[in-house]
Amino acid sequence: MTIRKWTLARQTGAGLLLAAAVLLTNAGPAQAIEACVARLSREAEAQGIRPDIIARMLATAKADERVIRFSSSQPEYETPIWDYMAFLVDEQRIKDGEALLKQHAKTLAAVEKAFGVERHVVVAVWGIESDYGKAKGDFYTPHALANLACAGGRRANYFRDELMKTLLIANRGDVPVDKFQGSWAGAFGQTQFMPTTYLRLAVDFDRDGRKDLVDTTADALASTANFLKDAGWEKGRPWGYEVKLPNGYKGPVGRRERATLATWAKRGLVRLDGKSLSGGLEAGLILPAGNAGPAFLVTRNFDALFSYNASQSYGLAIALLSQLISGGEPFKAAWPTEDPGLSRAQRLNLQKRLAEKGFYNDEIDGRVGPATREAIKRAEANYGLQPTGRPGYRIYQALGGD
Repeated sequence: MTIRKWTLARQTGAGLLLAAAVLLTNAGPAQAIEACVARLSREAEAQGIRPDIIARMLATAKADERVIRFSSSQPEYETPIWDYMAFLVDEQRIKDGEALLKQHAKTLAAVEKAFGVERHVVVAVWGIESDYGKAKGDFYTPHALANLACAGGRRANYFRDELMKTLLIANRGDVPVDKFQGSWAGAFGQTQFMPTTYLRLAVDFDRDGRKDLVDTTADALASTANFLKDAGWEKGRPWGYEVKLPNGYKGPVGRRERATLATWAKRGLVRLDGKSLSGGLEAGLILPAGNAGPAFLVTRNFDALFSYNASQSYGLAIALLSQLISGGEPFKAAWPTEDPGLSRAQRLNLQKRLAEKGFYNDEIDGRVGPATREAIKRAEANYGLQPTGRPGYRIYQALGGD
């Protein structure tokens, strides 16, 4: 998701939870948010937002503990990377991406020409952010932002500003008031822009007078390319290379610890695709699963992907998906685990099998929340496995998965 919203919210999750608890204790959730939203509404009107827009977007805002809870726990930071990658870069997402590259070939060619960002990279961001526009998000973003602004904490001003920008976008007529469906942190649209980023980088690519990243695919794709261009993407420069470390490697590690490819070759690194590691292109070494897992030399183009969500795992997911939908190869080195992650189809099947065996009686939707994790723990205990609640291949296989 756009800019650093995961990181910002994660850093202040404890503070938001504490502030929310204070609100609940002192005034009750309904009264507390009602008073806060009234103040926010007055502030928005003072900034020139039409009263009818404010009323339609904020009048029904209610306290939502899910927003506060999600703000302190994010998958990019807490999920093992082999689970994260298996879920985000699965067969269906690759297949859909390949089809959409063809379906939107004309638009993507124009976007690539205008912004200098390869089409498969733009489509990969689209796929990771919203499953190509199919996953709109679970929250009405103005209400989510109101909850975050009203909860207090060090980032309250940040979320209040994002809320005001959301109202401004609606006030300008770019997006209808009922179309702001997205994340708990305020991102919305097919490629999940935060409101401030929307106002700065959104593009009216179809020239209809509206920068519509919700219902206009051309605008969403062009805006994504514009974001990456602004973040420093350079056409023709690879995002990086998968490499092998020499035994006992103890050299520099880190995205910002850059050196030329020739220097990395002198340090004993070799490319896993068999090509030479040479030249003056600068890259940094990242080890997302430690020295025992896959290793990558990443360039400033990877930094541009990273900037979309300030997460190394996220950047790698886009990099891999873009590689695969454009006919490239998957990563060669295996993740250091004996219990691989599951694709979305396998997660759905896992829930079905948990239900069939009597461990789970909630909604079967492939989404792994608290109820699914508790069911997995019960199943793991039943099959003599350590109860972890993790949707891995070991419990999937024990339940009869393929």
